[in-house]
Amino acid sequence: MAEAELKVQEVFAGKGGPPFLTGLRRMFYLVTPNETSFQTLEEVPKYVQQAAPCFFGMILLELLVASLKNRRSPTRLNDSISSMSAGMMSEMTNLAFSMGIYMTAYVWVHENYRLVDLPWDSPLTWWAAFIGVEFSYYWLHRMSHEANILWASHQVHHSSEDYNLTTALRQSSTQKLGTFFLFQLPMALLVPPAAFWVHREFNLLYQFWIHTELVTSLGPLEYVLNTPSHHRVHHGRNPYCIDKNYGGTLIIFDRMFGTFAKEEEKVVYGLTHPLNTWDPIWVQVCHYTHIWRTFWVTPGLANKLSVLWKGPGWEPGKPRLGCIEDIPKVKYPEPKYDTKVPALWSVYVAVHFFLALVLYQELFAVVKVLTTAAMLGRVMFVVWTLVSVAAIMDRKPSAPVVDFTRCLMFVLVVMTTSLSGSPAVMLPSPLLNAMVAWYLLSAAIWGGNYLVPAFKAKAVKAD
Repeated sequence: MAEAELKVQEVFAGKGGPPFLTGLRRMFYLVTPNETSFQTLEEVPKYVQQAAPCFFGMILLELLVASLKNRRSPTRLNDSISSMSAGMMSEMTNLAFSMGIYMTAYVWVHENYRLVDLPWDSPLTWWAAFIGVEFSYYWLHRMSHEANILWASHQVHHSSEDYNLTTALRQSSTQKLGTFFLFQLPMALLVPPAAFWVHREFNLLYQFWIHTELVTSLGPLEYVLNTPSHHRVHHGRNPYCIDKNYGGTLIIFDRMFGTFAKEEEKVVYGLTHPLNTWDPIWVQVCHYTHIWRTFWVTPGLANKLSVLWKGPGWEPGKPRLGCIEDIPKVKYPEPKYDTKVPALWSVYVAVHFFLALVLYQELFAVVKVLTTAAMLGRVMFVVWTLVSVAAIMDRKPSAPVVDFTRCLMFVLVVMTTSLSGSPAVMLPSPLLNAMVAWYLLSAAIWGGNYLVPAFKAKAVKAD
């Protein structure tokens, strides 16, 4: 493993990222076939990973614009951390387990079973891939709402009760397991791997900026493009919003297949049955546990299979997608899950989440020189941090022990590996030293305020 430290700009902006304006154009799909056509998959830039500075810059801009317009903040610290935590877990899952498998399968199908040979550098190939990816995304997205087992992963993205740019980052860690092979792998029969991957990345990037309430209407573009207005409807739990507006970059397939709805009454966001937790792991797995319980108590094999493949609202005797009358009626404003912690603890949570982002960026910056064990160790610690800050925000009794242990573990690992000459984290020394000091202080805070008094109380009871 290389021992060279990262530079500060590489930690916060990534390694090998594009110029700022180029990165900004990519967020809106404002690219040309010439600059985004590649012969091999290995040549395709990691567009989503390189977009991290734009993600956070645009989030800050949204906050600033909302403040200047004298509106209440479009974000809440707890909800925003929950959304970004889900996005970080999704990308780390891709890194650790899945994307290589998916693209290996895509390349194999294309090399052995393609029906046509499309030239990689032709604008026609580029536009065919654009339409193909959008069409497959429409059906992938639609089935992720209409098939319960696929909704189990996709509901993560809909679990926020806010609607802002951080909501766009709230992604599932498991969704690709089912949807890729069913809806995107068939494109390998026609579209070259590099062209498919380019448009898959841009389709995802485009959908970031439409998660905002600040943009009301785009005029005539509303007839063709997926816009903030259309996507607000998609995220609503008002009955008129359910199962509508599935497009990624375009809205034309929704208009063609009867799933389009225009924004009317004020949208109430989130799931029809809110989760009421910030726990990033439970957000990912909660609906799977619901399906498991429902599957075993439902009589008959046909009904059991229907639990998996019919809509989330289906029950025996009901239509495939359930009854719209069963959707709880809501009217803006609805109360939201919003646990309160003291201001100083909010600062504590924000700082530790920021440090988790630093470690997350470091992971992606050095992943090519990491062993599998080193990569998984980083992933596990970042997830541990996300679980810890969520426990604090949820005010769980386990939070002091969980976070105290985490802080001590970080200090012990960093100091031990540094003394051995092979530092576990390749951050600039001043930044790493400041982090060690902060983690030591955090452990002392937990120990002095919660753990020592708890042990004393137990000793008194024992006496």
